[in-house]
Amino acid sequence: MSLSLSPLITRVHFPPISEVKRWLAERPDDGQELIDLCQAVPDYAPAPELTDHLTGILADPLMSKYSPDEGLPEVREALCGYYRRKYGALISPANLCLTIGASQAFWLAIVTLCSAGDEVVVQTPYYFDHPMALDILGIRGVCAPFDEADAGLPSPATIEGLITDKTRAILVVSPSNPTGVITPPALIHDLYCLAERHGIALILDETYNAFIPGDRAPHNLFSSPGWGEHFVHIASFGKTYALTGYRAGMLAASETFIHHALKAQDTMAVCQPRITQHAVRFGIEHLDGWVSANRDMMARRHDLFRGEFQKPGNRFRLVASGAFFAWVRHPFCGCSGRQVARRLVEESAVLCLPGEVFGPGLEGYLRLAFGNIREESIAEAARRFRDVEV
Repeated sequence: MSLSLSPLITRVHFPPISEVKRWLAERPDDGQELIDLCQAVPDYAPAPELTDHLTGILADPLMSKYSPDEGLPEVREALCGYYRRKYGALISPANLCLTIGASQAFWLAIVTLCSAGDEVVVQTPYYFDHPMALDILGIRGVCAPFDEADAGLPSPATIEGLITDKTRAILVVSPSNPTGVITPPALIHDLYCLAERHGIALILDETYNAFIPGDRAPHNLFSSPGWGEHFVHIASFGKTYALTGYRAGMLAASETFIHHALKAQDTMAVCQPRITQHAVRFGIEHLDGWVSANRDMMARRHDLFRGEFQKPGNRFRLVASGAFFAWVRHPFCGCSGRQVARRLVEESAVLCLPGEVFGPGLEGYLRLAFGNIREESIAEAARRFRDVEV
């Protein structure tokens, strides 16, 4: 008799990035160099001074020990200083829990807020890991539709129409993964007011907030007294400091919320690794200039890509874009994004993600990521799209 698996998990699709990378093994070697537009992982190394700092403390016996579940007090205090500087935040260490990447922060937020059978309104296109988690937990993701005319920005009126007595949260990612679009601060404030009015939470995933041009404050929610009553913030420092493998995430919410989230933290991960916590602290205290230079570099990649991609002759249409991503409509009527993405791998040696993994009805789109493409390769990448026969 075979092992019986949870019917919830068997209905969840396989991780999309793992799926498309498997196609590479089946691709014939035609001499073309692969252009990887699949995953938003910075191709540059961490700052040398950060690496040197970690090398110097690695032999400390404490580095191999647990920390408090929520993270080291001195690291959380340093993070509060960072958030006061970046957001003008009214924040204390008790509002923070350091996590194993932003993905674990999301799981903590959801299991603290929701039970099986509850609902979360999810703006599409969504980051695919989010509905995968909701499905595994038996929580219904209610999709707010993608409006191409507004580049996928959330509509408070539309979202309000989807709220029921089972709704526990509104989920938005800004800057968006997959479109790259930044939700304006005034719109974020409107979404918070909507959540407050209905007694639910606004969950805002701000994984790419370090790449907003000009390092503008993403919003002013943190500056309002009592912000944590209806606001749950998810952060990642892995992209900011090129530490994706260190799994450097964070959850910020009210003290009461964090108190209960720590119950799940203790059973799920216990704590973020100490070495990661020290890496984050060094970054926020010493690497503002380094982060700014990388923000400018990613902006150049984005601007160059937009210019090359929109040259005459390209049947693929740029719908929206930002520092790390482009959201593109493909020209193949009747074909899914998965079929087109696979064709691009096989014929053009271009790796990207199909639109349908980011929400229902999005088979006509592709997501392109700029993390792995150097400026000198962007013109060639755009040429390969222009050369695809339709």
